Amino acid sequence: MEQELTQIVQAITIASDPAQAALHQQALDYLGTIQQNAGTTWRIALRLFIDVNPEGTRKYQPEARFFALRVLDEFFDNRFELLDEDSFRTIQQGILNYIQSEYVFGQAEANSTFLRNKFSHTLTLFFLCTYISQWPTFFADLFTLIRPAQSSSNQPAFNHHIVLLFFHIVLEISGEVADQLLKSARTFDETRHQRDGRVRDAVRERDAAGINEAVLTIVADATELIKRNDTSDREKASAVETVDLGIRTFGSYVGWIDINLTVTPTTVPLLFNLLADPAVPIRLATVTAMSKIVTKGLKEPTDKLQLLKVLSLGQVIEALEARTRAEQAARSDTDEDEELYREALGKLLNVLGLELSKLLEDGVQPDVRTEASGLLGQILPIMLQFMADEYDDTCTTIFPLLQSILASYKRARKASADRLDETKRSFLTSLMQVMLRKLKWDEETDLEDPDEDDISEFDSLRKELRTFIDSVQVVDESLVVEPIYTLVMSTINAHQTGVPVKWNDSELAAYLIYAFGEINKGGGKGRAAFCQAPAVDKGQRKVADYSIYPLTPHGEMLFALIQSNLSSHPDRRVALQFFEAVSRYPDFFKVRKECILPILEAMIDSRGLHSTETNHRLRLFYLFHRFIKEVKHDIPAEVAANIADSIRDLLCIEVQLPEAEAEDSSDVLAEAVRDPTFDSQLYLYETVGTLCSLTWKTPDQLASLLLSFVKPLMSELSDNLQAYGAKGNQDLVPIVRVHHAIMALGTVTKGFPDYPNPVPADYIPLPIDQFREISQAILVCLEAMNTLKDVRDASRFAFARILATTGPNITHLIPQLMSDLLSHFEPSELVDFLNFLGLLIHKLQNDMYSVLDELFGPLSTHITGLLAQPVSGTDEQRLQLETKKRNRGGFDSLMGSMLQIACDTSDPSCQRAALLFLIRSVTVWGQSSAVTNGSGTAEKSLPGFEQYLYDRIIPAVFPILFRPEVNLKDPGHSQVINEIGVLLQTISKARGPEAEAFFANVFLPAQGWPPQTAAELTTNLRDLDARAFRKYFADVVRAARS
Repeated sequence: MEQELTQIVQAITIASDPAQAALHQQALDYLGTIQQNAGTTWRIALRLFIDVNPEGTRKYQPEARFFALRVLDEFFDNRFELLDEDSFRTIQQGILNYIQSEYVFGQAEANSTFLRNKFSHTLTLFFLCTYISQWPTFFADLFTLIRPAQSSSNQPAFNHHIVLLFFHIVLEISGEVADQLLKSARTFDETRHQRDGRVRDAVRERDAAGINEAVLTIVADATELIKRNDTSDREKASAVETVDLGIRTFGSYVGWIDINLTVTPTTVPLLFNLLADPAVPIRLATVTAMSKIVTKGLKEPTDKLQLLKVLSLGQVIEALEARTRAEQAARSDTDEDEELYREALGKLLNVLGLELSKLLEDGVQPDVRTEASGLLGQILPIMLQFMADEYDDTCTTIFPLLQSILASYKRARKASADRLDETKRSFLTSLMQVMLRKLKWDEETDLEDPDEDDISEFDSLRKELRTFIDSVQVVDESLVVEPIYTLVMSTINAHQTGVPVKWNDSELAAYLIYAFGEINKGGGKGRAAFCQAPAVDKGQRKVADYSIYPLTPHGEMLFALIQSNLSSHPDRRVALQFFEAVSRYPDFFKVRKECILPILEAMIDSRGLHSTETNHRLRLFYLFHRFIKEVKHDIPAEVAANIADSIRDLLCIEVQLPEAEAEDSSDVLAEAVRDPTFDSQLYLYETVGTLCSLTWKTPDQLASLLLSFVKPLMSELSDNLQAYGAKGNQDLVPIVRVHHAIMALGTVTKGFPDYPNPVPADYIPLPIDQFREISQAILVCLEAMNTLKDVRDASRFAFARILATTGPNITHLIPQLMSDLLSHFEPSELVDFLNFLGLLIHKLQNDMYSVLDELFGPLSTHITGLLAQPVSGTDEQRLQLETKKRNRGGFDSLMGSMLQIACDTSDPSCQRAALLFLIRSVTVWGQSSAVTNGSGTAEKSLPGFEQYLYDRIIPAVFPILFRPEVNLKDPGHSQVINEIGVLLQTISKARGPEAEAFFANVFLPAQGWPPQTAAELTTNLRDLDARAFRKYFADVVRAARS
């Protein structure tokens, strides 16, 4: 054994020495073998841990002894059978001798505290193995060591080292047999579960009373020692440690031993005294212990009520809350420890309130509910004091209790329409005042250099407070609307009259206006949310004069906000909240159109788009875009042109390459083209398109204005295409500039309205020639740079926007576009490409016929080629599809490829894209001559396509619904099932009675559906609207699969 001990020590030395890298893995493997074979190596481990030198010191180094404890842990843990007598006696005697020498007469591993903690855990595991049958006197043996054999008045009554060992062991035992959090983190084992239950029962029967008496006696003794004047600082620190750990030990077992042992006329006063102890650790430990007592599970509600009455915690917490609040106000600096204590008190009040709330549930005796309601009412003012605490961590401690209380109020309101009693109204009124204060930023927040974590935490707090405000609104709307209106209007009036207003008060007013639309759910929709006007016919709403009608509270607040000049506030967060609020409610500007121009002026000048603060400016890009998009019909053409000119200086494309951390330039390029600043700038480009389109009544002005914006972008394309031709991929800046210019051109086009279908007789055409030039310029760049995925993506993006605006006017450019897009096609582009293809079919419809022959060949070749590629990683697994019949003509091959993708359940996103393509194909090419569209005429269909529906599409997609790998609870698969339902209904509505006969008489019976069910599905395919059918179809599939 000596040789093995030497080898283990050497292996530990090597494993912990970085200089011996050559033998490092070998040493680890050897030690791993020792630990895995703990059933035979435990004797060596025991020797390694407890052996001493002739002079009485430990023979082996702490690292080796720590490893020995790990081996013993492995031996004890998961051992559920008895040890043989020899093994038990050997271990027991070795441990007792070690405790005698190290804890009774030694320094308890003073130089290696990690060993002390580890030994407590190891001894606990040994206890679990042996307590029931082999070492029933475990605690009795331990108790004999706690009190010294001879004790004088000058000596401590208890051995400090043994006391701490005792406390640690009880803590460990409680954790192992009763801590549900620890148990939930461990894989469930029925044998362990049964063993733990037997240990709990045995402790309760044999030693619970003794353990509890010992813990409380030691704590009381140490408490007295702290109070004595002749106690040294060292003794005092030791006593504080003892009380702290002792109360934590007490708290660990109160949940699983008899409550009559832990709540007595002796323990309750002791605990209350400790709640006010000068030492914060003792107070924190006591609060935790009290929480464990309060949440102790008791069978009868009457017993729980009696326990809570005995404790009278409401009164105690009220006094402690008032004292700590006064101390907090008197302090000039933050005391983290005292704030932790106040936070702990909030948590204690929260659990007390939740326990009282449980006694109010249905099924509890009426007298118990009455008393519990009274006790709960007594602590509500204390709860509000904690909620009003300036520290958010303390404020949020009572949120679960508040949520429970408001939920009960909402249930009562739902059950009865009676007026809320005055007690509840008073509480909710006070609650609203507290919540409005807590919605406010800390005045000392540094807005110039804000902490992102602080901002995120405060935003989360606001969201939680908003949910509580929503609950109060459900109970009584006036309790929410009136205080918010009063606060907002008083703040704005003060600002307008020159009364000094703190920045956070101004920001709160703007925020409440911003959030009011969600808070005031009963305030009406659309114009009715802002204006008290009579009902107006839908056709007359655009011409009706709403300015003659009075505003609602929300309308008044918005009107006051716009007149307040808060947009000029020096604190940028106030100004930004102003713009967030006004841009969120475009319907307000339909009833007060005179407010549009002041908002536009504020958005455009240095308060908004031209602000010197980057983040503020970039956010305004989006808010400005959203505002223009919503109010564009109320902006005169000449004003639109002036606005467009005023933002021209913000449209310069700037490229700054990120620093390359690797040699691969593709990563740098990918990061550069996804520049967040340029993404925000795209909102301005779209807005430019929108503003240009507002001059549509004067085509020459429109063409001139549009050209003034797209010409610089076209020059950008030309210049950088030449630069790319000279340097290729060596210089990434021209590539990024080309990408950005293409994206910008496409986004400008997006601002224009969609091409009408059908074209009305009085239609004034857009400057098609300019859009055609834009398209051709993009194609020139794409042809030269089609090896670059980012350029392909940008070109596809731009053409999708141009196509929506120009309709069939650029159809002749589609074959070249497809050729360039497909020349270097990557698997990752498949979904986007399918969506683009569906868009082509949807927008061009009959005009697609002229290019079908040119498209289907290359499309089919590339898509089927992708499907045939071998899988090189999990990202490409979705593209591994079984290739069905190929090359049966261009159309059949393309549609076959789409069906393959639609039937591959391994990638729901690709499935959905393919199904959407099929749905659009049916809409455009599958219409029956017997079915008319909304204009009363029949759509032109693709000859023979209807047979393809019946022979290929329906038989291919319908069985997907019942495949075993399709999981109805998986969101991706659920969406696929919805799309299949949409496809079937689209076919039914496109083909009319012909499809109904096919489903009812041919297809569904062939699938084994009963005639009645088949007829019901067929009828619902025809009669239900899309939303109702989606729900019905999901239920049918679920029932059919069960």
